[in-house]
Amino acid sequence: MKKKSGQSSKKGLYIAIGIGIVIIILVIGVSYYVDQARIAGQRFGTSLDQIQAELKRETSDYESKKKIWQEGELTKDELIKISEEHLKNLEIIVKKYDELSPPQAFISSVELFKRSTQAQLESDKLLKEWIETGDDSVKIRSDELMQQSFEYETSALASYNSAKKGYTP
Repeated sequence: MKKKSGQSSKKGLYIAIGIGIVIIILVIGVSYYVDQARIAGQRFGTSLDQIQAELKRETSDYESKKKIWQEGELTKDELIKISEEHLKNLEIIVKKYDELSPPQAFISSVELFKRSTQAQLESDKLLKEWIETGDDSVKIRSDELMQQSFEYETSALASYNSAKKGYTP
């Protein structure tokens, strides 16, 4: 009988060690998954910040060129060329939103940021047309689209901040 008791306690010890190993592996796996999700979230946030900063620089630069034109220091043709380059840059920026891999909680924010940039692109296309033609109805439509872009941007920021507060990797 003593042999069985010794074998039984060894068997129990092996089972306890096996369970301990499984628990350690699970803890390591979960920790790794959480770290990877956190890293992916940080990478996403950095990429989105870079896109937004690039958009802000592009917009600010274009706005300053329009003011220079309004002050008479740029010709209409010069501003049209600047506008064409600006529109190409905005198209590149719009495509960058599609390259992001947002965590689930941020998908709607990214879509709203993209819509905002698309509306700005359409507005600036019409603005270029207005510069070329002087048609005030085109300028009015451009202004409406710029307002829509602003509304998308405001919604995107609200959505992003809400997701950030409630988001845990």
